[in-house]
Amino acid sequence: MVTYKRPLGHVGSGRGRNLNKIQFTSHDHDRYYKCKANEKKNMNDADSPILSLTMLGAGQEVGRSCCVIKYRGKTVVCDAGVHPAHSGLASLPFVDELDWSTVDAILVTHFHLDHAASLTYVMEKTNFKEGKGKVYMTHPTKAVYKYIMQDFVRMATTGNESLYTPLDVSLSLSHIIPISAHQLISPTPGLSFTPYHAGHVLGACMFLIDIAGLQILYTGDYSREEDRHLVRAELPPIRPDLLIVESTYGVQGHEARESREARFTSSVHTIVKRGGHVLLPVFALGRAQELLLILDEYWAAHPELHGVPVYYASNLARKCMAVYQTYIHTMNSHIRSRFARKDNPFVFKHISHLPATRGWERKIAEAGPCVILASPGFMSSGPSRELLELWAPDAKNGVIITGYSIEGTMARDIILEPDEIKPYRSDGPDGNKMIPRRLSVEYISFSAHVDGPQNTEFIEAVGARHVILVHGEQTAMGRLRGSLQARYKDRDEDVKVHTPKNLETLKLSFRGERVAKAIGSLATPLPSVGSTLSGLLISKDYSYTLLSTKDLRDFTGLSLSTVTQKQRVPLTVGWALVRYHLEGMFGTVKEGQDEEGLPVLRVMNAVDVKLASEQELVLEWISGSSSDMIADAAVALVLGIDRSPASVKLTSHPHSHPHSHDPTTTDPEKHSAERLQHVVEFLEAHFGDVEFVDPSQQGDVSMSETADTKTEMEVESKHEAGDAKLENVDEETKDLDMDDAEGDQDYKRPNRMPIPLGPHLLVKVDNYEARVSIPSMAVSCDYDPLRRRVNAVLEMAVATIDTLADSYEVTGQNEVSVQAIREDTKEMMIESSA
Repeated sequence: MVTYKRPLGHVGSGRGRNLNKIQFTSHDHDRYYKCKANEKKNMNDADSPILSLTMLGAGQEVGRSCCVIKYRGKTVVCDAGVHPAHSGLASLPFVDELDWSTVDAILVTHFHLDHAASLTYVMEKTNFKEGKGKVYMTHPTKAVYKYIMQDFVRMATTGNESLYTPLDVSLSLSHIIPISAHQLISPTPGLSFTPYHAGHVLGACMFLIDIAGLQILYTGDYSREEDRHLVRAELPPIRPDLLIVESTYGVQGHEARESREARFTSSVHTIVKRGGHVLLPVFALGRAQELLLILDEYWAAHPELHGVPVYYASNLARKCMAVYQTYIHTMNSHIRSRFARKDNPFVFKHISHLPATRGWERKIAEAGPCVILASPGFMSSGPSRELLELWAPDAKNGVIITGYSIEGTMARDIILEPDEIKPYRSDGPDGNKMIPRRLSVEYISFSAHVDGPQNTEFIEAVGARHVILVHGEQTAMGRLRGSLQARYKDRDEDVKVHTPKNLETLKLSFRGERVAKAIGSLATPLPSVGSTLSGLLISKDYSYTLLSTKDLRDFTGLSLSTVTQKQRVPLTVGWALVRYHLEGMFGTVKEGQDEEGLPVLRVMNAVDVKLASEQELVLEWISGSSSDMIADAAVALVLGIDRSPASVKLTSHPHSHPHSHDPTTTDPEKHSAERLQHVVEFLEAHFGDVEFVDPSQQGDVSMSETADTKTEMEVESKHEAGDAKLENVDEETKDLDMDDAEGDQDYKRPNRMPIPLGPHLLVKVDNYEARVSIPSMAVSCDYDPLRRRVNAVLEMAVATIDTLADSYEVTGQNEVSVQAIREDTKEMMIESSA
């Protein structure tokens, strides 16, 4: 063992008891410091597909269950218990490893101490209430939890190791929200969960959690076997992405119910017949009620036992019996049918409560044969431990262990049938003197935990792709993991099985598809496959909707606003020079007039440059990421026009007579011809001579022959250069793209693709031909490597030749549409559209 002083962390200030030394096992100590040394960047981000899971307790151990799940900015904690083998602060989960103010919900599966007893500490002694987190448990769980916590505080106060006060319990109870099975709860947008029956104990549930569409099933403790009063655990109706499941018994199987009940009643009968006392160490709630039902029924069937009293020595069980009678509607059909016949099964006929008066243990020990159910089940302290020490020396007595026992508890030790047992108190009359053990010991498991075969069947039925085993000792958990992996491997199924330790953060990536629903006018008529939809993508609670801006108010109640920006810029040059520079940077600009008759140049369909006066320009645009950048570039360009060398060259006049020139305009036909000529030059540079083919005319025309400005010598020189390039291209094409044809002398061309009917360019390489349709630039070729090569060259040519206005289009919220341009009056009407 090592000693470690727990840091204050998020614990409330001013509570000196937090400085008390506590003990950890060396394993936990190493895990604590390893975790602190390996802290990485927080992945709890709303856009991150990484799920983070950390066990603050019950990681490769049984006890202090506490599982932290983080995904898409949400944090959920499942259970908050204590370790039965420890006391005080050492029994808590590693609560200092979490900022509890960030927790959105704490989900408690059932009322057992190892799942719920640290909840009050978390709610009252950490910063949990500084956040917006909520706590949920079922109605029966909350009703029983109240009594269990009061009893827990009373017992801890007696030992001077209290974690909280009765006032803390009362304050925390008022903030716990009770829920019902199958009720859908949404604590916060993007997070919801549904509880399902888990068997195990009254009110126990498993939680199906939905975080941003990711489905997680957390079972807690569960049982797939229907007993005398509880329903079996339910199988969720959907397949979750992640299953977090208990592994208490590993691969070990339980005895059949009928067999174990017969063996149990036979053992009890044998002990009382020989004049002994029967000790049944149980927890006050849970299996105790099942055993009481069995004994009451057995005593009713055996009149010879009516003189042997059966007691349950627990004030807590007596108080909670009313809760069991209240929530009979949550139990199985057998109990409900008896209750419908006015036969309340929890009003026992042959069992009575034994008041806890001073010295009652010795009075019972000195009396005749009897059967006593006493808590706690682990016999670490309390009435069950007192009775064990009193009855151990007498061979006529017997103890029957009926539930799961944790390592380090008396229940686990007594199963090994030691010759002596250590007394709980060292201040007794005999001090630390060992107590001889002569009473008989039997282990008959009535545990409400699922066994190995049932657990395996449930895990496979759930069908999650990731399985996380918790709440199990390392050896048992390892055996179950190995068994599952072997089964999945035999079936060739890709299912991952994880066994995280305490404080070991497990990170899993879930990259599911995001589906957006098109509604409103975008959905009518129904879009065809492959069509493009343009609209607003709205995200709410991790669901996505695509709609038109005109439907925004109808479907969301939101209104759409646009921000129109204006920038005034001083002008020191002529209007024609402004247009020249804008065309040089952005390509084609649209020219017209606004409603006031002012000259307007529209840049990339986003920014309007208006001539407000001879000394001032006004730039106007609808604000947006793209249009803002275009406007910034246009402003910078206009401010530098007067210092540009090109401006000086254009405005210099070699003659003395002053006159004005008509502003040059961009001729679309001339622009298209120049663009085509540049494309041809790219193709000729890579493949040699390129022919222009027009089916409406006779013959093919070389593009080189169409250049009016070239001399015959230049054409001939160009053809010679083209021939040389063609030879080089032939070799290169053979090396790059025609390797598949090497050694294949019988290669045959596939059927020819349809030849374009309109004008096209003809590219020839060896015996292969490629045709480039004009103006679509679609390539058709018999030989696929050549077609891909021509396509690549065309893409490079277009990317090099096209202007910004040709390459990019500003659309969406910043789109500005030209409604009408009248060539006769140059009057431009502009309408802003959202």
